[in-house]
Parts: sequence; structure tokens; C-alpha cells
Amino acid sequence: MRAGSVPLRYGEDVTRLLARAWLALWRFRAIEPAIPIPERCVIIAAPHTTNWDFPMMLALAKVSGIKLTFLGKAELFRGPMGPLMRKLGGIPVVRDKAGTMVADLVAELAKPDTLRLLVPPEGTRSRSEYWKSGFYRIARGADVPILFAFVDGATRTGGFGPAMVPTNDVHSDMDQVRAYYAGKTGLRPGKSGIPRLAEEDR
Repeated sequence: MRAGSVPLRYGEDVTRLLARAWLALWRFRAIEPAIPIPERCVIIAAPHTTNWDFPMMLALAKVSGIKLTFLGKAELFRGPMGPLMRKLGGIPVVRDKAGTMVADLVAELAKPDTLRLLVPPEGTRSRSEYWKSGFYRIARGADVPILFAFVDGATRTGGFGPAMVPTNDVHSDMDQVRAYYAGKTGLRPGKSGIPRLAEEDR
């Protein structure tokens, strides 16, 4: 047996138990993934209505056996929180260099390594007219599927799947997104809008 393998397995088991306890505390149930999770994909998580959405999604991923990568403000990776954020799969983002982010992530997804990138498309906890289109541009540029993830306060459930391969028809693609998230409320009903990209009105 390779040295260090037992503590690593023990640590993984502990984090999964903590994730299950977190969901139980919220009286939430993880839905089994609808499909095998692609090794390289962009994951959108919606509706985004509270600050608790993110830890909820991390817990759902852990109990479902899905390793996520996510973006976070560089400030969150400073000090004692840094190692934890990286352990959870975080990548620090420097805001003044954000202009190249889409291209950089497309390049990362072009590599053969497994990368399941979580991108919250709403960008705000308040109702807004449009979703941010970064997730869509990244998936199209890298030619990878978009995996739908959700948190639904009405049914106290959350999970992952199905997936959509984006096309050149943004209206048709977003119709699929709207159909999937229709009726899902988030943790605070009424705080999220209808999924829509500004590109659809151009």
C-alpha cells in the first residue's frame, strides 16, 4: 500500500460525512446525477438566491462524488482561508486581469485533464434581467458540454444533470436552460429571474 493513502482516504470519507451532515441540517436530499458526469464540462448552478447556495452546491457535489473547480476573488485565497479554498477546488481570480479569463479557461478545458468548472451564471443574489454569458462562451470556445446543477427550496433537493452541448443557436440553447430550471425556486423563492442572455436580444 502506498504511504499516505490511508490518511487521504480517511480525509475524503470525513469530508463526505460532513457534507451529508450539512445537507441533513438543511433537510436537503441529493438527487442522483441524471447522466455520467462529463470529465470536462462547464457546470452552471442555479437559482442563485443566497450566500448559502455555494456551500450547498459543494456539499451536493461531495456526496455525489463530483470534484468541482470554481473561481473565487483573489482576496478569499489570502491568509488562513487560502489552503481551504484551494482544497475545495478554488482558483483565485485577479479582477484587474479578468479580461482574459474566458480565453484562459477555454485553454484549460482544451487539456486532456479532468476539469469540471462551476460557473454561477447569475452573478448576483438579486433578480436580474440577464444572466452573465461567461459560462456559455467558455463552453462554446472549448467545445465542452454545459452541465445543469440546481438547488430547489420547494422540494428540498439538489443535484446535477442533464448536460447540453451548446450550438450556434443561442435562443434554442437557452430554451433548453429555461425548460430545465422552470419551477426551481432556489433557497429563497422569488429572488431569481428567468434564465436569459443579453445576446438573445441582439
